Amino acid sequence: MSAPAPAAPQGRAWPRVVAVGLGYFAIGFLTVAISRQVARSGLQPVRLASWAVSAVVFGTHIWYEVRRAGGAPAGTALRNALAVALGGFLLAAVATLHALSVGSARVVPQLVALVAWPVLLAVPAFLVAWGAAGAMRAKRTR
Repeated sequence: MSAPAPAAPQGRAWPRVVAVGLGYFAIGFLTVAISRQVARSGLQPVRLASWAVSAVVFGTHIWYEVRRAGGAPAGTALRNALAVALGGFLLAAVATLHALSVGSARVVPQLVALVAWPVLLAVPAFLVAWGAAGAMRAKRTR
């Protein structure tokens, strides 16, 4: 049985949250750009690949928070959910700017997305990360 890793200073966690959130944004943004070039209809392998890459980033972030930074499950889940929410917000912001730039008459749904996307992404991300971090921490202490 090994001692838990020391908790990372709180000030150092936020740049990591922002970096991971920007990573989610980059994955989503690049996926849209690539998928427009690949094909115009249906669920494409590029989109599936972005989900897979995002899942790897998500799992790696949880692993890092628990194993390297020594984060508690609730804190780990919060930081993961905030990173996911940031990525979702940035994607919604770009979609809103695009809707405004093309003169879309449906701007209201885009504005709703600025709140809805981060919330709809962060809540399940928090729950999954909390469960995964708790399981990792329990396995570690056995």
